Amino acid sequence: MNRPMTGSEPDPWRSPVTVAQIPDTGLHRQLEASPAERRAMADLAGVRDIVSAHADFDVEPKSGGRVQVIGRVRARVGQTCVVTLDPIESEIDEEVDLTFAPEAERRRLADLIEEGQDDAEPPEVADPPEAIVNGMIDLGRIATDALFLAIDPYPRKPGAVFEAEVTAPDLDDHPFAALKALQDDKKRGK
Repeated sequence: MNRPMTGSEPDPWRSPVTVAQIPDTGLHRQLEASPAERRAMADLAGVRDIVSAHADFDVEPKSGGRVQVIGRVRARVGQTCVVTLDPIESEIDEEVDLTFAPEAERRRLADLIEEGQDDAEPPEVADPPEAIVNGMIDLGRIATDALFLAIDPYPRKPGAVFEAEVTAPDLDDHPFAALKALQDDKKRGK
């Protein structure tokens, strides 16, 4: 699967933050997914196991009702090598830097970015901000999305190399073998 969640799945790892309660100095959150949350994430991601999942986030209020979330997601993911089919574990260490905004501000910033505002004054953010939904930002969802995007869809055990089995072609097994046999019979007078 290895994709961010679309909204139709349940959020396996939740840690909501109410935007109105974020202090002017910001806040720092350290998250660790429980075994049940890790199992649910592994099921959604289509991996064998998520052995550990941690996130550290700094949440800072910005002008215009925007909020910036900066941090890191670290995880250990149990997968299956696509070459040897042996169980392996992969390390995930993913940086997060996202801006969230109320819907009106989000649309305004997205329009500015799309228009490519004057080169003399570039927009403050490179990507359109994410939406603040019902006055909340879910740090667990942010961590889950970052984790899913970082999972290698084709994990390989170190040193594993796919080698296709090569067999010599059978000279009597090709599309024109029957025609050649008829031709040979004709030459022999049969």
